[in-house]
Amino acid sequence: MTALGRHEARSIKDLTAEAVHASLADGGLALGDVEACWFSNTRQGVLEGQHGIRGQVALRAMGVEGVPIVNCDNACASSSTGVNQAFAAIRSGECDVALVVGAEKMHYPAQRELMFEAFRGSMDRELAGEQLARQLALSAALPLPEGVVDGGERSVFMDSYAAMARHYMHLYGATQRQMAAVAAKNHWHSQFNPLAQYRHPMTVDEVLADRPVAWPFTRAMCAPMSDGAGALVLCSSRALARLGAGARAVRIRASKLASGVRRAPDDFGQHIGRIAARRAFEAAGVDPQDIHVAEVHDATAFAEIRHVENLGLCALGEGAALAERGETRLGGRIPVNPSGGLVSKGHPIAATGVIQLHELVTQLRGEAGARQVQGARLAAAENGGGFYDGEEAVAAVTILEKA
Repeated sequence: MTALGRHEARSIKDLTAEAVHASLADGGLALGDVEACWFSNTRQGVLEGQHGIRGQVALRAMGVEGVPIVNCDNACASSSTGVNQAFAAIRSGECDVALVVGAEKMHYPAQRELMFEAFRGSMDRELAGEQLARQLALSAALPLPEGVVDGGERSVFMDSYAAMARHYMHLYGATQRQMAAVAAKNHWHSQFNPLAQYRHPMTVDEVLADRPVAWPFTRAMCAPMSDGAGALVLCSSRALARLGAGARAVRIRASKLASGVRRAPDDFGQHIGRIAARRAFEAAGVDPQDIHVAEVHDATAFAEIRHVENLGLCALGEGAALAERGETRLGGRIPVNPSGGLVSKGHPIAATGVIQLHELVTQLRGEAGARQVQGARLAAAENGGGFYDGEEAVAAVTILEKA
């Protein structure tokens, strides 16, 4: 992966080339070894007018020719969806070596209004207002504290997450301070990640004192806009033997996608993330209690709480207390987001899925340095994308194993 942050002077082609060359070099492979590619990007259409063939534009510029290039846009879960599709292609025998890339530029200072408008493209443009109003109504029984002010310019997703967080607080008694504990934990983790966007630790009190965004969130509890790219090479066991690249390979035990179902607002057992997790653990033949490290989609601190529960790493309603007790911190029972998570490492929308897996591969190889989870052999990634009717529009769960 590339470093994450503001890369205003760099292009998608440039970021893609850096990540792809690093990925191939890591496996001792050449471009000619790649038989198929999946490419993910969500912003070029809105902000650059590159509405189609984004993968062909980015990858052919660096010499990828002749092989199938599939463009994959599934909001924040775009590149993990690409991994899912490449995994299926390899298992079916369509190819033996696949390249999955996610690349995103979110900072376009001359088009600031469009930078925020782009988020609305990952919601149902016809129904989004009605759906958000229903979310807000669910949390009406929990009045906002006196003196709460509007946080100004922000992604519409932050309003949706905030409404979900307040509903959760009303149901389970979770507190703003517990959510701040999640963010403080991830900001502490990110100081050990040289590719993270933010690398300064924060205390719970510092998180709470940061600029308000949408109550209960402050800025430090929300993922920033990020530029960057990530790339993974997937291959069959046959290709692994042929290429001699197996010493540091990590096995994919399962890769599952889900979309939402109609459910009661408090029926979290049928949450889209819960559905994807059940399918992934069943396919992998392991239980949540077997997982040693996880990366989850903490677009906000509350989202980590929800997704830890969805993965079954604790019971429903216990995720906030789990973080407050330090169980999800490095050295805790089940470290979550040792990379720093989206709130501190960064969140380059289409690249986030492969970057989560990059972290888990690094962990399972034992190469994570000061943020290493000791003895990690099984890892889980949860990656959500978009919003639809009170939850993500797509959920991807991937289970990895140290080979």
